Amino acid sequence: MIHAVFEQKNGRLCGVTVKGHAEYADPGEDIVCAAVSSAVQYATILITESFQEKDRESEQDGKITVRLLHPEQGQSALVLAGLYQHLQFLSEDYPGTIQLDITEV
Repeated sequence: MIHAVFEQKNGRLCGVTVKGHAEYADPGEDIVCAAVSSAVQYATILITESFQEKDRESEQDGKITVRLLHPEQGQSALVLAGLYQHLQFLSEDYPGTIQLDITEV
């Protein structure tokens, strides 16, 4: 199962960590993993390249973490909110493949 933990501060999303595998299909053929991976990459590119907003990003062992340095400024928190909604829709379309959590930081 893919596990996405979104971080929230003062009512605004400020980070996300995504790890795991959907196990919907064999490796290389798993459309849920591909959809999640693409969505996370797109959100990260919007934040870092299009909006030119500073963030902290790390990727290791199949886990990616993105944390906004200034979530109260700019559009990046909205990008994270869109990512959350997208992953929520995927989890409804493919039950048992994605777990979403929001934690206050």
